[in-house]
Amino acid sequence: METQPTNLFIVDDNKLMVLALEQHIKNKFGVSINISTFYDGESCLEKVDTTTDIVILDYNLDGIDGLEILKLIKEINPKTEVIMLSSNESIVLAIESFREGARDFVIKKPGSWQKVTRLVNYIITEPIRYMVREFGVSKFVAIFLLTFVTMGVVVSAVLFAMRH
Repeated sequence: METQPTNLFIVDDNKLMVLALEQHIKNKFGVSINISTFYDGESCLEKVDTTTDIVILDYNLDGIDGLEILKLIKEINPKTEVIMLSSNESIVLAIESFREGARDFVIKKPGSWQKVTRLVNYIITEPIRYMVREFGVSKFVAIFLLTFVTMGVVVSAVLFAMRH
């Protein structure tokens, strides 16, 4: 058995941008990330659930704006990490995004995809850094323990499901 891939959503009404960003992230992370794309916030909200790990969210969307979508995502799953990606350089919007629970606010410009990639990697590897920092174990031990625990949870769930 293997661990579940990270579920990442990309939400932007610019279809070319979505496709290019999706390809960029696939090239960086391969099959360790399951990417879903949406061209409006409403269709994204229909799919957000407890398994949604990361959302890359544009502010300027047709229909409901990204800040409102951020609020609704956090109501559905407060643990979902949201990265706002916008061409809007308003400091007020950035502050509001952080207040509503955004992990970061990235302005669309050259180099922004690299920053998004670093943020996604940081979010994915956060449990490892936590174990190293809090328990003083090496990075390799932390990876082993997290893999072992994940495998144990999956096996237990399968055995439980088979019994019922």
